[in-house]
Order: sequence, then C-alpha cells, then structure tokens
Amino acid sequence: MEAQVSHLPLIFFLLTGLAIMLYAILDGYDLGVGILLPRHSESQRDMVIASIGPFWDANETWLVMAIGLLLIAFPEAHNAIFKELYIPTCILLLGLILRGVSFDFRAKVEPAHKDTWDHLFKLGSLIASLTQGYMIGRYITGFDDSSEGLVFALISALCVTAGYAYIGGAWLVMKGQGELQARAIRLTRISGWFMAFGIVLVCATNLFLYSDIQNKWFNEPIGILLLPIPLACMLLFVIADQLLRHMPFKEDQGSWLPFFSAVSIFVMCFVGLGFSFYPYVVPNQLTIWEAAAAEASLQVIFYGVAIVVPVILAYTVFAYRVFWGKARPLEYY
Repeated sequence: MEAQVSHLPLIFFLLTGLAIMLYAILDGYDLGVGILLPRHSESQRDMVIASIGPFWDANETWLVMAIGLLLIAFPEAHNAIFKELYIPTCILLLGLILRGVSFDFRAKVEPAHKDTWDHLFKLGSLIASLTQGYMIGRYITGFDDSSEGLVFALISALCVTAGYAYIGGAWLVMKGQGELQARAIRLTRISGWFMAFGIVLVCATNLFLYSDIQNKWFNEPIGILLLPIPLACMLLFVIADQLLRHMPFKEDQGSWLPFFSAVSIFVMCFVGLGFSFYPYVVPNQLTIWEAAAAEASLQVIFYGVAIVVPVILAYTVFAYRVFWGKARPLEYY
C-alpha cells in the first residue's frame, strides 16, 4: 500500500503531461485552422470551419483536465506557475472566449456580418496561440524576467503559433479538397519551417540554461537512448515537407501522412520536454514530490481520474471515428 501511495505523485505528473499533450495536439490543430482561415473566400472559410465543427469544443476539455489536475494534485506548482502567468492566462481566456462566441455567431447573424465574426474567430485563434507560446517560453526559462528571457518568450510565442499553424494546415490537407487543400499544402510547408526553428531554439536554450539537462541527454544511459528523438523530429519534418511538395497525389492518397507526421512530432517534443525537466514540475524550483498534495487527497482523486480519463478518451475516439473522412458543409437547423 505504501509503494502505491509513494508513486501517486508520479502517476499524476504523467496524467497531467498527457492532458497537456492531448490539448496541444487536438486544440492545437483547431487553433491552427483558425489562424489559417482564408480572408477572401467565404466558401473556403465555411469548409474550414466545417472541418473542425464536430470536434473543436470537446478538444478544449483537455485544457480543463490539465489545469484541474495541476490544481488538485500539485497545488504549490499551480500557485507558482499562475502567479507568474496571471495576466497571460487572462489574455488566453479572452482569446478562447472570442473564438467560442465567433464560432456560434457566424452561423446566426445576417450574411452581411458573417465576415466580421469570421475575422474575429481568426483573431481569437491568434491571441490564444501567441499567448500559449509566450507562457511556454516563460515556463521553460523558469520565469526569467531578464530581457533575454522575455525575448525568448516572444520568439516562443511566434514559433508555437507556427507549430499550431503547421498541425492545423496538415489537418486541412487531410480534410480538404481542391483549392482549399492546395492552399493548406503551401501554408503547412511554410509554417513547418518556422516550427522546426522553434524546436531547435528550445532544445539549444534548455541545454544552455540547465547543466542537469545536458547531463541527462549526453551522460545518462536513458538520455543516450532517447537522443534519436530530436533526430526523428527533424527527419519527419523533411519527409512531410517532401510529401507536401508533391501533393496532391492521385485520388488524394496519403493526404493523412502530413497530419500523422505533425502529431508524431508533437508527441516526441512533449516526451523530450518531460524527460528534460523531470523530476521538476516548475523548472529548478519545485519537484513532483515537493509540489504534490497530501497522499490521502491523491488517493481519493485517483479513483475519480481512473473513471473520468478513460471516458473522455473513449468519447474522443468515438467522435473522430464517426466524423472521419473529408469535411462536409455544416448545416444548421
């Protein structure tokens, strides 16, 4: 029984990481879709919105799950993180609210005002993406308030936004057809180059700032075994770029491959970050065990999480299974 209790903080650390990763992938692509929303073609905008219509609201469930787990399982880390990121969090929420309002209003207003709400949906997506990137940059540098730390956070904001545009564009390559797909192919390639630059920048910054991360990756056996991860990321970027260069193929074969590559890159990046910062929840400030709630509390929470997480995973898989295939126009009654 004691062994089970001692491992609960680690279990919750992994669950929180899983929720954040799934949010970044699932809500990341629909944020990217919003960023890439065409300005001058209403029909393409309608199809872009239709491609995420059945999914986008449920994708944000993982953000709620991640913040909830952080608050309940690691209250000290929650306080330390959001004390530093209070204002960016408020801006993020405003962006997400703007997206939600715009998504619903565009379908209800008079045609003359539809463009306005489409542009606001795009703006909300940009605000949410840039803010998340800024918050990640601040977190990685341990909330460094120096000019270098703030510049890195701003660059991180642009690169994370490019990453969301990359996975969102890959989603549209998979779900779209014709001119919409051709536009998505072009923009996915461009955003992929910026995302690759961002990954290189984050890796270099971590190695420069934290000597223990250097030791993990280059001295410890597990780190050496994981070294192929960054190489695999770069290889996937190159393969996806070459695939996009020659798309679309006959009968649209392989249109899912860029999205699969993008998801794989996101997963490997999160595995790499998790390994780099372990056992810290807040870099070089709070470890998993220092920030964890009381063991009795974690035990109670664990039973609820053991039910809720599989249910959310199940209905997520079911929704994607039902609405698989090319996007079709949304119909409102």
